[in-house]
Amino acid sequence: MRVSSADMQVGDVEDACGHRRGRLYTRVVADESPELFDDIYLGLRAGGAARKQRRGEPLSVEEEEAIGRWQRLSLWRKFIAIGAFALGTFGLGFTVGGLIFGRWRTARR
Repeated sequence: MRVSSADMQVGDVEDACGHRRGRLYTRVVADESPELFDDIYLGLRAGGAARKQRRGEPLSVEEEEAIGRWQRLSLWRKFIAIGAFALGTFGLGFTVGGLIFGRWRTARR
């Protein structure tokens, strides 16, 4: 796998902190978090549009575009978006459920 020079930075290590490397190779990684939220939102829009489509309702231009963009999205980005949504939903439900139902239970000794 070749990496272009724009994707990698090479520098000398001043303080090795326990390892013997004199040269450090660092990949430049773009800020990916906004794309994750965009993918989650796109998945929600496409899911709603697909539901309307299954019911036989006419789709708007935005809904057709959302379905098309979701279908063109790579499989691993779909998995990450769906997993992040599921994990966030579970975490939120677990937290709220613990706050609400935790008060109804008293500790038994």
